[in-house]
Amino acid sequence: MITKTIYFEDYQVGFSRETFGRTITESDILTHAGQTSDFYPHHMDKEWCATQPFKRRIAHGTLIFSVAVGMTAGDINPVAMSYGYDRLRFIRPVHIGDTIYTKATITEKRDHKRPSHGIAVEKLEVTNQNKETVMVCEHIYLVERKQPLEA
Repeated sequence: MITKTIYFEDYQVGFSRETFGRTITESDILTHAGQTSDFYPHHMDKEWCATQPFKRRIAHGTLIFSVAVGMTAGDINPVAMSYGYDRLRFIRPVHIGDTIYTKATITEKRDHKRPSHGIAVEKLEVTNQNKETVMVCEHIYLVERKQPLEA
């Protein structure tokens, strides 16, 4: 990983980046189920799923969220930290063998109560191999300013 300092003033609304793909495997689903104790049949029971409208096992939404966010982690910015996530939606199911991609776009910048920091909002759009949206959310960053605002 590379350390790259990007201050609040350096963030540009509209800037976007895209990740390489990541194929979701049965092992991913089994591991995530064990880590979270989410053993619902939608994720675990192949035979039961075959009787349902979706026909195949569905990856946990929290698994797709975790993988998609992790895919965007690359360079370390020592003056920014994750402040949370908003507007998380699971649009379509992800199945074993689907490949997901994440596009991250800066959509907003705003002041924070600390004059030394600002908020940058990055929209994450996760698509599958068919370019269908499977998940969206907003990643909120707390970012140090080069010059604090005057109180």
